[in-house]
Amino acid sequence: MSAQAQHSGSRDLTIPVIVLALLSCLPVVVARYPQMSDYPAHLARYYVMLDGGRSADLARFYAFEWKWTGNVGVDLLIWPFARVFGVELGARVIAGLIPPLTGLGIVAVERSLRGRCGIGALLAMLFVWSPMMLIGLLNFTLGLAVALWAFALWVRLDGKAWRWLPFVPIGLVVWACHMSAWGVLGLIVLGYELSSRRSWRALVAPWPLAAPVLAMALLGGNGAEFSYGGNWFVYKQAIWIKAMRDQVYALDFLCLCLFGGVVGLAAIKRRLDGRLGWAALMLAVLSWIVPRHISGGDYVDYRMISSSLLLFALAIDWATPVWANGLAAGVYLGRLAVTTLAWQGDSATTERLLTALDHVPQGARLASAVRVPIGEWPLNHFEHIGAYAVLRNHALVNANFAVAHIHMLTLRDGGYADPSQRLLQWPSAPVLLGRFKPAARADWLWYVGGKPAASVPAGAVVVWRYGDSVLLRLAKPVGSH
Repeated sequence: MSAQAQHSGSRDLTIPVIVLALLSCLPVVVARYPQMSDYPAHLARYYVMLDGGRSADLARFYAFEWKWTGNVGVDLLIWPFARVFGVELGARVIAGLIPPLTGLGIVAVERSLRGRCGIGALLAMLFVWSPMMLIGLLNFTLGLAVALWAFALWVRLDGKAWRWLPFVPIGLVVWACHMSAWGVLGLIVLGYELSSRRSWRALVAPWPLAAPVLAMALLGGNGAEFSYGGNWFVYKQAIWIKAMRDQVYALDFLCLCLFGGVVGLAAIKRRLDGRLGWAALMLAVLSWIVPRHISGGDYVDYRMISSSLLLFALAIDWATPVWANGLAAGVYLGRLAVTTLAWQGDSATTERLLTALDHVPQGARLASAVRVPIGEWPLNHFEHIGAYAVLRNHALVNANFAVAHIHMLTLRDGGYADPSQRLLQWPSAPVLLGRFKPAARADWLWYVGGKPAASVPAGAVVVWRYGDSVLLRLAKPVGSH
């Protein structure tokens, strides 16, 4: 990695990048129901948390135990936002603020390092809507946005003897948002110090960020369980191939290849700023080494890929012609348009699907089943749609993140939780709802999928239908559990 590249005569693209950052909220603006795969399950958790046991039905089905962990960013933020906007709109506002906050954080980092924005900031904007944001890992994406702002401040305060002082609480704030974001911040600071100082002292320079270590020791946690899952090498390749996954395989994979080519060319031309490049490289290597699951958290390695690519983009310090800047901005706007249009369409579909809940009584036991074809490239926006029944019907559903000893939200009577709602199957396989296990503990079965069910539980009655999706009243008295 080279030191900071020469940039005399480079155009300052700060204003264009700020405009692109502000536009990044468009998908949430056009979609009444944000189309992040995990979003409804998070929304249900916020709803139960804020209800505080006032609903007898929710209190009968769910328990909520607050835990101070490195994964509570939006869980904290939703309190004031829900007071002003209500739970649903408050969560949507937060989801809409995270992309611009990330984009403006990119601006803050580049201006802190170089005094202006260039092609690196334009390319980094491609990773504001990373798969992590599209899946709906809101605590992590919020933490990453805060980490970018924190690093910009670290650079601004370079040389100040008292710099450590604000970073003790800042480290705690980023960790509270999400532990992985805190780890990313630590690596960015370490890479910056190693590149700038070239001394052993750089290894201990990030010490002000270490306060969460003490917090974790005092508070305890979910243990240190970890898992790589099956087919380690195949999986690792897959998440790298899906590093820019959104809606269209050809577009997403081509963009990834082109971006990789630009980074490679920048490295050959010695136009990679080591102050960010080393952290990007460390994250890329770690994505192959760390497990997928750590202490109940999923996609630990996938998060590192998104962060690595964003930092590789920001590390590019290269005076580029107008056409190259325009092309980078055009690719970003094209991808944003694809996301926005997909969200607009699927939000309208979600609204129609949610009419099924008009037929479900309050306090019902509802099993949701969502067909997810194996090998399908676009993220499935409906995987957790069943969680809306928590808000609409105060129902017991199987689409929540509610695993005992891991999540703050748990089920009082055991039963099923995510991912029991997912019908992961080959496209040609029949949909056999008659064998769907969660239905055995439910009074209602809500199937969402692009293929009609080949079988349903015995005695089930269809009470609602939209396309191939159906709501079934099961042949079981409500009080028979």
